[in-house]
Amino acid sequence: MKRIHAIVHGTVQGVGFRYATKAEADRLGVTGWVRNVGSDRVEAEIQGDERQVDDMREWLRHGPPSAVVERVDATSVGVIDGDATFRIVTER
Repeated sequence: MKRIHAIVHGTVQGVGFRYATKAEADRLGVTGWVRNVGSDRVEAEIQGDERQVDDMREWLRHGPPSAVVERVDATSVGVIDGDATFRIVTER
């Protein structure tokens, strides 16, 4: 298992980025969460096997068609036991 923490920079708010991220996470079978941060960033944690996480990280580099991703900063973090779903988080 692998887990990453990612910050996606660019035009990523007001374009359905979180909802598209959830749909892609569900398609890939990863767990974790996504939320808006500030006015030009989305933050996410993604957990799954190495290939699933790498595929999700690659998807974050472009996001949905309406997004303009400038860059993705990602770091490895500890795996969370019992994390069973991917969710959109609204609180900070």
